[in-house]
Amino acid sequence: MKKRRLVMRTTILVILAAAVAYTLYANLTKDNRMKVEVGKQAPDFVLVDMEGKKHKLSDYKGQGVFLNFWGTWCKPCEAEMPYINNQYNHFKDMGVQVLAVNVSESELAVNQFIERKGLDFPNVIDTDGQVQAAYGINPLPATFLIDKNGKVVKYHTGQLTEATVAEYMEKIKP
Repeated sequence: MKKRRLVMRTTILVILAAAVAYTLYANLTKDNRMKVEVGKQAPDFVLVDMEGKKHKLSDYKGQGVFLNFWGTWCKPCEAEMPYINNQYNHFKDMGVQVLAVNVSESELAVNQFIERKGLDFPNVIDTDGQVQAAYGINPLPATFLIDKNGKVVKYHTGQLTEATVAEYMEKIKP
C-alpha cells in the first residue's frame, strides 16, 4: 500500500515538474520564435480602414511603412498615438506611410478613439487576428519598420517617444 502511494506521488511530481519545465522553456524562447524577421520580406495582407478603403501592404512598395499594432485599452498605445500622428503629418509627403492595425476591436470603439485623439493616418482593424498572428504580435504596442522594398528594417515592442518615432520614420524614408 505504501509503495503504491509512493509510486503515485512520484508520478504526479514528475508530471508537474515536466509541466513547469515546458512552461518555462516556452516563455523563455518565445522571443526567438518571432514570425517576422528583420531583413526578410514583410508578410502581405489586406485590411479595411474606417472609411471602407482597402489597404494592401504590398501596394505601399516604394514607400517606407511604419506598421503599428495597437488597442484602445492599451495605455502605452494611447500615449504614443499623438507622436505617431505628429510625425506622420511631417513625413507623409516624404514617402513614409503609417498603417495602424487595431487588434480585433469593434469599429465603434476604434472610431471613437480615432476621433478623440484626432488621428490622421489610416487605421485598420484585424477582425480575425490573422495579421496579428502572421506577425507574431505579443505584447502591444508593436511596431515594424518596413523599407521601400517591403523588407522589415526594425521591430520594436513597447511605447515609443516622439523622438524615437521621428528617428524611425527618418530611417525608412525612401
